[in-house]
Amino acid sequence: MKIAIIGGGIGGLCAAVTLQKQGFSVQVFEANPAFQPVGAGIGIGSNALQALMEIGVGEDVFANGHVLHTQVFQNERGKPLNTIDFTVLKELYGQENITIHRADLHRTFLEALQPNTLQYSKKCISVDQSDTQVTIHFEDGTIVIADLLIAADGIHSSIRQQIVPSSVPRYAGYTCWRGITENKERVDEYTSTELWSTQGRFGMAPMKNGLVYWFACINTAARNPQFQHLTSQEIGELFQHFPKVVHNIITTTPFEKILHHDISDIKPLRQFVFGRVILLGDAAHATTPNMGQGAGQAIEDAIVLGNGFKQFENVDNVLAFYEEKRVERTAKVIRLSRQIGATAQIQSSPIAGVRDFLFPFIPSKVLMGRLKFLFDVKLK
Repeated sequence: MKIAIIGGGIGGLCAAVTLQKQGFSVQVFEANPAFQPVGAGIGIGSNALQALMEIGVGEDVFANGHVLHTQVFQNERGKPLNTIDFTVLKELYGQENITIHRADLHRTFLEALQPNTLQYSKKCISVDQSDTQVTIHFEDGTIVIADLLIAADGIHSSIRQQIVPSSVPRYAGYTCWRGITENKERVDEYTSTELWSTQGRFGMAPMKNGLVYWFACINTAARNPQFQHLTSQEIGELFQHFPKVVHNIITTTPFEKILHHDISDIKPLRQFVFGRVILLGDAAHATTPNMGQGAGQAIEDAIVLGNGFKQFENVDNVLAFYEEKRVERTAKVIRLSRQIGATAQIQSSPIAGVRDFLFPFIPSKVLMGRLKFLFDVKLK
């Protein structure tokens, strides 16, 4: 069976590694001209690490990551609101939550691929399909025919929008800056922290090699020109009402290490399989980053699809298995992540005051229990 994958991001590459290990002929087509080691830090939950162990790259990913033991929530003055203890994940599921540079995760998958799997400068412009094959048309005029097509081309997936024209990104109401800089003992070695205020939200987490990853979000209209090209100093001024460490971390981050994007997701889809075309990762279920599950859910997609081929000989059964395992689970992540973001980005002072008053009374076990479905992952 010949399988084509559109998109050389985390989901596409993980799917390629998974399927090649099962003996399938796999080709990945990436629109960019070369591997670009860009991006900021990302979280990999114990659920995703469980999945990566199945395809033999989990140990490498863990070695490039940095373990998190605790998640702390604070108000704008740095007063603790609540805490989540991540150490129980190791006890219950055998894996831990980590932070990792996106480029390091990406590189791990690239190194696990067979030679010549990935082709660059291949932008897909349209697909056609029959009952047994998919024909892929590229911008450079080339055509590729495959038995299956995995669309892993991100939240702006041209393939998804060709098949489901109504599925377009929906703005979450806030814009976000992300960066990586030297920690210099400003952030606790094993603790991820979020600070909430009516004027914005800031998060920071330690990474390997003495680095710290941070994000800073503020409510605004989509594509607001006021926030498009701010310097590190100007971004820092937006968050100077937080403890001094926040302003310090932002302003000491080199400008070229800062990324800026409006935050969006897509409304949950009712299906991911359309004939011989399979949506995977952000192309299928792009979510806001509030749960740190974007990469993790794409990884789960890839492993579940691979497990489907292990269990069933009939392709239709494989694809039905994939949808059964992935559609409802990812929809729950999208909904919960959007809800968490809305709660954290509250602008009304009275409502935020009620939130900050009640939040400390919620037991940490209850918070972890709300996320239990994430870690009780069923990949087979």
